[in-house]
Amino acid sequence: MQKENIRIRKAIVHIMDSTIGMPVLSDTELEYGSEFADFMKEHIAKISSGDDAKECRFYKEESEVYHILEQYSDDSFVDISKDIAQFLYEIMNSNIDIPAADLVIVRFQYDDEEYLALLKMNYKSLYTHRTMTVSDGNSNEIIRHKSILPSESQRLSEAAIIRLDDLAVWVIEKKYEVNGEKTDYFSFLFLKCSSHLSHKSKLSIVSKAVESVQRDGYDEGERFAKQMEAKRIIQEEIEENGGFTVETIAEKIFEEKPELKVAFQDKMEKYDMVKEEVQPQSENTVKKYQSQHLYTDTGIEIKIPMEQYKNPRSIEFITNPDGTVSVLIKNIEHLEARM
Repeated sequence: MQKENIRIRKAIVHIMDSTIGMPVLSDTELEYGSEFADFMKEHIAKISSGDDAKECRFYKEESEVYHILEQYSDDSFVDISKDIAQFLYEIMNSNIDIPAADLVIVRFQYDDEEYLALLKMNYKSLYTHRTMTVSDGNSNEIIRHKSILPSESQRLSEAAIIRLDDLAVWVIEKKYEVNGEKTDYFSFLFLKCSSHLSHKSKLSIVSKAVESVQRDGYDEGERFAKQMEAKRIIQEEIEENGGFTVETIAEKIFEEKPELKVAFQDKMEKYDMVKEEVQPQSENTVKKYQSQHLYTDTGIEIKIPMEQYKNPRSIEFITNPDGTVSVLIKNIEHLEARM
């Protein structure tokens, strides 16, 4: 979603501070100006356009939130938001590791479709000043404020965007300890929905599986070149096609060694990802594929932009008779040293 095309229709904030033992629920909608509207739009856009969001489907029989939203109407926005907040607070209050927050619930329109955003804004602690009147005049102090909301530039840890016509839901979340175990409580306990892996997670799984198979399948001298080539293939697929299917990337990376392709597919089967599509949208997700990062055993670090790596007139890797590798950087017109 583009921030400019998001239209805020309604908003409300509920205080979910588990340290006080009860939620502070608002009985009225939030009055907001253009600045706070931009703040909400920025967070909604980050969730919808990033690669951390997982597409989910409610467990219709089990999900309290689903049953609440089945009855949604704009006239009942405040009451429905309070029911959702109360249910979330009960989960938070029973699990002390889940951080306190303000829950901002936003009804918005994007293109011709209507959505609800559940934005859990976890508190952070920052120092600020306080002025007190004393007998001698004013006394200025520095205090630690423990209920500061995330800024526009920060990504929320837990949030959901729900399309109101079919109750499709997209979730970002972070694991917290529940009953002694790290759990995706936001989707598992609160929303009660099943989720697919995010594109960021899928890309990470593919990359780690490729690295693992190559580490076991090639000797040290060969592995270096194969790892760089695999990174180049992934980068080209993302740049040219916007992503790839796992099946296709396996064919290209392990073309010369079918037995390694089988080993890679075995790893993908554990995640049910053999035929999965990986289509990252965020520049931050694919940033590491835009250059080759090399580290030598002598402590030298080399960063090579991918377009230069693919140009034989710019760089060459030479395997020496003794098994060592030399890196030749060619056709340099200007060198600059920086402090």
